Amino acid sequence: MKTIAFFNNKGGVGKTSLVYHLAWMLGELGYRVLSADLDPQANLSGALLGEKKLEEIWGDDGGGTIERSISPLFEGTGDIVESPHVEKVGERISPSSEDTRDIVESPHVESVGDRIGLLVGDLALSKREDELSAQWHRCMVGEVRAFRVATAFARLIARAGKQFEADLALVDVGPNLGAINRTALIASDHVVMPLAPDFFSLQGLRNVGPTLRQWRNEWRKFVEQKPPELNIELPTGEMAPLGYIIMRHAIRLDRPVKAFEHWIQKMPGEYAKCIIGEAGAPSGEGADDRNLLAHLKDYRSLMPMAQEANKPMFRLKPADGVMGAQQKAVVSCYEDFRNLANTIIERLNENP
Repeated sequence: MKTIAFFNNKGGVGKTSLVYHLAWMLGELGYRVLSADLDPQANLSGALLGEKKLEEIWGDDGGGTIERSISPLFEGTGDIVESPHVEKVGERISPSSEDTRDIVESPHVESVGDRIGLLVGDLALSKREDELSAQWHRCMVGEVRAFRVATAFARLIARAGKQFEADLALVDVGPNLGAINRTALIASDHVVMPLAPDFFSLQGLRNVGPTLRQWRNEWRKFVEQKPPELNIELPTGEMAPLGYIIMRHAIRLDRPVKAFEHWIQKMPGEYAKCIIGEAGAPSGEGADDRNLLAHLKDYRSLMPMAQEANKPMFRLKPADGVMGAQQKAVVSCYEDFRNLANTIIERLNENP
């Protein structure tokens, strides 16, 4: 199982929506997908489950959440749970004669729910920030508990992935450089960066690049100090950059198009320099920019309907209010996410 984190230091770029739609598309393409909601805001869990179901899970003493799965370790009563709860999310959409199949061909529509699982997020996860920070550097002196804390998310995802028989794990994290995200990124084999066409996203790249290198180097040093009595497998902490995605749906309508194109033209060079470490990379968007995984268009009119229908934009149908040109937009949305999903799979196959 490969684990991919979706991360940028800039919020509001559509990261959670991206993870949500990719999980659905990968499920439709036949992959078993584990989504891990490691953003304490838990927006991904809300999107995948709906408020009613999320309220039920949280109301049950949070027993089915990531926070409850790691709490024995943090409270000193044990380690992370052996069998974390993985919530299946696809059952919320029932196929019908008016299903999206009437708009796009998708042979996996009826069984996709069995292939999407969720490690449920929890607002209470934010209270673990200080402990995660405190234990990080204690790994350098070989403290056993420090390593258990630093690998809590990695081990939880690995156990859940094995239990769910997942092919891929998609990790949603918040837009900051704190200890929770550091622990989540250490658990990830690859990192994908969603970017909005603005100055703030580019500044996020400039912050993230050096930080990822620092975290990666520190973890490698920690691994060298692994105490012999520690009987757990440590993650590699590679966090290898897989590429970036331009999220056009974050565009502000009060700004001229040229302003967005200005920032889009800067992205290839900034990403190569800040994230890959390649100096003198050419600027300008185009086929030669291999780091660009996708340039997703604006589906602003579909998003409210998708949220109301509790389904991905590319599965909307006439019964959900899709009419006229919006049907073409649904088809286009499906093709965009299918192409993105296939591109990600190709990149993963190139980097086994």
